[in-house]
Amino acid sequence: MPFVHLFTPYKIRDLEIRNRIFSSSHQTLLVREWCPTEEMAAYHEARAAGGAGLIVMEAACTWGEGAFESNCIDATRDACIPGFRMSADAAHRHGCKIFGQISNGGRLVGGYGGLLNVPNAPSTVPDHRFHAMPRAMPTEDVWKLVEGYADSARRMVEADLDGIELAASHGLQLAQFLSPDVNRRDDEFGGSEEKRFRFVREVVSAVRKAIGPESVIGIRISAHEDEPTGLDAQTVLDACRRMDDLADVDYLSIVLGSMAELDSSAHVVPPMTFEHGYTAPHAAAIKDVFSRSILVTGRINQPQMAEQILAKGQADMCGMTRAMICDPEMPNKARLGKLDDIRACVGCNQTCIGHYHQGVPISCFQNPLSGRELMLGDHPKAKTPRNILVAGGGPGGMKAAAVAAERGHRVVLCEQSKRLGGQVLLAQILPGRAEFGGAVDNLKREMELAGVEVRLNTAVDAALIGNEKPDAVIIATGATPFACDAEIADGTHAVEAWQVLRGEVEVGNSVVIADWRCDWIGVGLAEKLARDGCRVRLAVGGTHAGQNLQMYIRDIWAGKLHRLGVEVISYARLYGADGDTAYFHHMAGGGPIICDGMDTLVLAQGHQPEIALEESLRGSGLEMHLVGDCLSPRTAEEAVYEGMMVARKV
Repeated sequence: MPFVHLFTPYKIRDLEIRNRIFSSSHQTLLVREWCPTEEMAAYHEARAAGGAGLIVMEAACTWGEGAFESNCIDATRDACIPGFRMSADAAHRHGCKIFGQISNGGRLVGGYGGLLNVPNAPSTVPDHRFHAMPRAMPTEDVWKLVEGYADSARRMVEADLDGIELAASHGLQLAQFLSPDVNRRDDEFGGSEEKRFRFVREVVSAVRKAIGPESVIGIRISAHEDEPTGLDAQTVLDACRRMDDLADVDYLSIVLGSMAELDSSAHVVPPMTFEHGYTAPHAAAIKDVFSRSILVTGRINQPQMAEQILAKGQADMCGMTRAMICDPEMPNKARLGKLDDIRACVGCNQTCIGHYHQGVPISCFQNPLSGRELMLGDHPKAKTPRNILVAGGGPGGMKAAAVAAERGHRVVLCEQSKRLGGQVLLAQILPGRAEFGGAVDNLKREMELAGVEVRLNTAVDAALIGNEKPDAVIIATGATPFACDAEIADGTHAVEAWQVLRGEVEVGNSVVIADWRCDWIGVGLAEKLARDGCRVRLAVGGTHAGQNLQMYIRDIWAGKLHRLGVEVISYARLYGADGDTAYFHHMAGGGPIICDGMDTLVLAQGHQPEIALEESLRGSGLEMHLVGDCLSPRTAEEAVYEGMMVARKV
């Protein structure tokens, strides 16, 4: 399709941006000792080289919470300036503009060195996610915070960043001052709508004075915080009308949600269950009351979608952040018409925000080079082309095949079934998970571009290896359901989760799911069967359902199961089953948990590696490498990463 709008240059203030695609602010954990690093500069440079028009760097702390963990940028320190300059130089080398973002959490704070921070907020109104009881800021501290924003902005502009974004989104400090439910002050910063807005007005004025007339100033704000004590849509519209009166505000960047509540925090990085581009209508409403530039972010993962949003006039630029984590070259590919070559983000949240919540640097399960640009670099070309045989067409095998062929090897991939994809084919069957199947299409295209020969319905055995005579075999044969040691009596209708997903069995009206892994299988099956009309009891071998899922996905799923009436039983280890009764052991308190009156026991007891090919080749002298679940059953992230790393060294 022609991109009439997406690749048209756009001007904010006097700054011309080469296209309408931007990477919005997101935490990378590519920070050391409170400062941006060479790794962060390399990360941003990959997106700048890939064609992004604008990059907004991750939130930097300002006065009042500067002593955050050292993997967050602290913009109260002059020491941050060289790091900011590295990222600015990296972006500018490729014609990309770059802004810094200044944020203050207010009542939303974490810890420091194992200790809890002091949450300084407009008023003593707690949140319902971090469970922090904030300290109402004295008036003089509010003024110190205003100057803190200005000082932080000065450092960023001194580092050659092109603009400053102020974070009033997701229930952060600026938004807290705007909220009548959170700001209960009776001084010059509270008590009326005008006084609640004063903090924003003073911050913008101070920042403009600090950075001069040329640099851009924008405000990121949630169109609706979707949280009981947060900003509602009308309050935000009223605030944006007031922002339109501030000549120093050059743009508004629109998102949804708040970090003050579990379900609303999912909007921070909306998973695949959220509709594509769902924030665009909210941006359009704000465009009616704000006369300058409107940017929008939220599940815009394809250039066609961004073009449509721009064509409708809903926004002036589109944030495609995870799309460029997954494929930094997405803008260039779209501009050149290579749409089929784009590796599309599937909204899984596993390795981007999921890594952040694990305290490790950002990456992407489909593109493990993301976040590792400086450490790994491009795939090295093979010095001598070899014949490589890949056994198994799941994510690990496909990634291994694609990378090995890209390096110059001759690669044949054999898959014993009639379809590529492995367990992804099962995951995509679950409610709201169809998009996950896009990872298979992406990997197929990678193999096609690299020149991999794919053979379906072909099992790898000694005879095939004898005919092919490969120089090396990469084994990616996956896993099968684990045969647990629970005592299942004859006459009990016990089935494997895979059988249910494939539609191979009838489950009746009352189902007990024995969920050992506490991942997507248990909660996904519970939702599916409940929607089919079953009474569902989900017995999880952990503290809560979805314990091993990224928290935004887990919390959204927990809400669905609650609304569907699924009974969740925690700390439950399967002991046995007899007829219509399943028996569990309480993992914390001991003693039995008895679930009677069931028609079917669904076993989601994990997987065991498929090692038959490995054992048949052991001792043969043939070079072989194992990746993914045939080593140890884990997730698609490990399979793809291991496939890539093995392919880089064969």
